[in-house]
Amino acid sequence: MKYRPLADTGVFVSELCLGTMTFGGRGQMWEVIGGLDQPAVDAIVHRALDRGVNFVDTADVYSAGESETMVGKALEGRRRDVFLATKVRGRMGQGPNQVGLSRLHIVEAVEASLKRLGTDYIDLYQIHRFDPLTSIEDTLRALDDLVRAGKVRYIGCSNLPAWYLMKSLALSREQHIERFRCTQSYYSLAGRELEREMIPLLKDQGLGLLVWSPLAGGFLSGKFTREGGDEAARRAKFDFPPVDKNKCFAIIDVLAEVARTHDASVAQIALAWILANDAVTSVIIGARKMSQLDDNLKSIDVTLSADEMKALDEASKLTPEYPAWMEALGSDRRPGERRY
Repeated sequence: MKYRPLADTGVFVSELCLGTMTFGGRGQMWEVIGGLDQPAVDAIVHRALDRGVNFVDTADVYSAGESETMVGKALEGRRRDVFLATKVRGRMGQGPNQVGLSRLHIVEAVEASLKRLGTDYIDLYQIHRFDPLTSIEDTLRALDDLVRAGKVRYIGCSNLPAWYLMKSLALSREQHIERFRCTQSYYSLAGRELEREMIPLLKDQGLGLLVWSPLAGGFLSGKFTREGGDEAARRAKFDFPPVDKNKCFAIIDVLAEVARTHDASVAQIALAWILANDAVTSVIIGARKMSQLDDNLKSIDVTLSADEMKALDEASKLTPEYPAWMEALGSDRRPGERRY
């Protein structure tokens, strides 16, 4: 296992992070996504840690808190070996204030997460999504208080638009309060929209990138082809995230060809492509079966050639949008003149 720095924190996390969305099955959606019981969770967590993974990510909404509880039990005796992340934002009850990013909900939610996780601190506390009803300054000040109280070490965000993330960073700088150190965002060969604005922002501001759903909800796992797919797979029952299936089949054709060259799985090649991006801090992998985890863990041993990267890039590249196609025009500066 290799380790990468999380932005400028000085903390190193494994380039593969164990995602826990499959842990527990409380609620109809979560039964489809996961449904794993405690013995299965213990086995997956311990296998990942034994293979060098030191980064585990969960969220309070996963199986209505059940995932956090299971993670806490699985980490008993090994908590200090793990950089533990969870999230806040989703609805955790029927009350009018049991949702969102208000100070009221954040303070209640962090205490509940700490209890379920069986720990007295959270290494990375992330806001799960944008909340249009709450001032981002209120949210940041509440998160800053949690860091100052020692309940949270670092803060991060997830699924924000680039403009809103930049706004939050500017507010943190202006108010001299804690800032987001990373974003957890969807990125895959089937969904490269992050390259338009978010990745340039992250590089410019020195933030980390944690990638969720690197296999596009299993569509790039090798289980789906033009001829059909695995009806037992999660993607067959929960068609998320949205993808252009025709384009994806063309991507899978190239993935399969590269996989044969490396004697690897299609999933390993898809993960290796993301790991080759220097903007990426860690790729979140989840599993319902031990065989899936073992297969994904092998992706760190795959090194793609320049030609293979080019073939995958060509099959999956974005259609240029304004102002990108304007920026791609030739410079109007004189030959030899410095281009800014």
